[in-house]
Amino acid sequence: MKKLVFLFLAAFLCTGLQAQVALKTNADSASYAFGMLIGKNLQRQMPPELNLELVMAAMSAALKNEATLLDQQIAGQCFSEFSQKAQAKAEADNKAAGETNKAAGKKFLEDNGKRKGVTTTKSGLQYEVMKKGEGKVSPAATDQVKVHYHGTNTDGSVFDSSVERGEPITFGLNQVIPGWTEGVQLMHVGDKFKFFIPSEIAYGERSPSPKIKPNATLIFEVELIEINPK
Repeated sequence: MKKLVFLFLAAFLCTGLQAQVALKTNADSASYAFGMLIGKNLQRQMPPELNLELVMAAMSAALKNEATLLDQQIAGQCFSEFSQKAQAKAEADNKAAGETNKAAGKKFLEDNGKRKGVTTTKSGLQYEVMKKGEGKVSPAATDQVKVHYHGTNTDGSVFDSSVERGEPITFGLNQVIPGWTEGVQLMHVGDKFKFFIPSEIAYGERSPSPKIKPNATLIFEVELIEINPK
């Protein structure tokens, strides 16, 4: 019963405090800013399974040196066990999702490869010529290239786009995913290709972004602007 009362009061104080806040001094503003920054950082890190009211109640007690419901050692063990189980579940879920995505990508590429104008290379990379430029030279893997690109998943959702940012990008052609390294070497300056990249020569199971799922097949529209730009 005491525990429930304590949690109720903590939740009440936390939700009611916002309306009472007044930033009268620089120290007040800095204090509020500090709390905002910590809150945003915790929001990004906190597992969704955790109870926010309990987290805030424990933080309040610890900051005020008040009695806590767990001692320091037990708290450490408790959270360590929780983190290990959560990580194991996330890895299992990620593996299952990866297998599903890989199968879906394989089916997509099988169908896509039958379309007129789509060429499939030995690696499994598929490409479609959208526009031919005036250039006569193709880049080597060791060259730098300047390109505009628009990246989507097979469902059409955009995960990255220099076109939307309005600024082309320059990079070493051997410093990107294998599908890009291979594909851009097939282009000349001024060409615009659409690449369909299987997961094996894209990011595989390790996605660099939440917008790219594990073992995802990726689609890029790429325009080669310049080779070895100054």
